[in-house]
Formats: sequence, C-alpha cells, structure tokens
Amino acid sequence: MNEKRKKSHLLGLGFDGDGHKRITEAEKFSIVGGSEETHDFMTETAIKTFEELKRKGKELEDASPQELSDILRKSMPDRR
Repeated sequence: MNEKRKKSHLLGLGFDGDGHKRITEAEKFSIVGGSEETHDFMTETAIKTFEELKRKGKELEDASPQELSDILRKSMPDRR
C-alpha cells in the first residue's frame, strides 16, 4: 500500500518593507518581504535551520513544532 507522506514548507514574512519586493524561494522554504536587513536575517535563519535538521538526520516534516521552534531560535544570527 502506498503511504502518502505529509509535506511541509516553512514560510517567512517580513512586514518592515522599504519599497522593494523581495522573494527568496527554496525547496522547503520561502521568504517574502521585509527590508533588506530583515529579509537577509530570515533567509540566513532558514538556511541554518535546515542545516541543523540535516545534521540531525531529519526533514522538516519530522520535527515537532517545539523542536522546530527551538532550532529556529538557535539558528538566528546575532542582530547588532
């Protein structure tokens, strides 16, 4: 019997726009909007999050909401 696997996608929305339209898309995440600084921050966070999931041998679909939240917080670059 074919078992359907749940698909997940991470979406980041930036609301502090500066008149430019920014969209970054990858297989498992999309980042839309935000100032250049915010968009870059969210993109870097998403990339580091997926690197951490890969190190753990997991896909986005395998992480619990709490685990994903913890990884996202850990993956955020320092804002100075």
